[in-house]
Amino acid sequence: MRLTHLSKSGSIKMVDVGGKSRTRRRALVCGMVVMKPATLEAISKERVKKGNVLETARLAGILAAKQTPRLIPLCHPVNITNIRIEFRYTNPKSQIPNPNNAIIKIKTTVEGYDRTGFEMEAMTATAVAALTIYDMCKAIDRGMEITDIKLLEKSGGRSGHYKRSHRLHRL
Repeated sequence: MRLTHLSKSGSIKMVDVGGKSRTRRRALVCGMVVMKPATLEAISKERVKKGNVLETARLAGILAAKQTPRLIPLCHPVNITNIRIEFRYTNPKSQIPNPNNAIIKIKTTVEGYDRTGFEMEAMTATAVAALTIYDMCKAIDRGMEITDIKLLEKSGGRSGHYKRSHRLHRL
């Protein structure tokens, strides 16, 4: 398999997407932040001193998606038309094998019309939303973990539709 970001001589290059047509594209990414149940309770009851954790994380994720080409050197600026970041809590007692941990699941959808996909924007948004949750809650739970950031689905473009098998993800 030829790597598209390398020239024949092995130097790094940006992929030329100029000959591709603009199509509707969508990427769906998920991730999780694992924490103590007391941390999740503080977040859900808006008792974190820094403010509303999830709304701050949502805004940070949206801003991060829009900045992806500035953060990842070979990403193209893309025409994003919609960014949606959703959070869902899990019941700590239902988590196996870690019954003492609570989880916030993050699901990010990025959509638009362009010559290249939105996977990196969705990944960046999810990661920064998770990092924001960590930053806002680290004073009460330094043991939080950010985990399982992955592409669930993408559509549009020459490579077609991709959907991760349900048995391979937990969101």
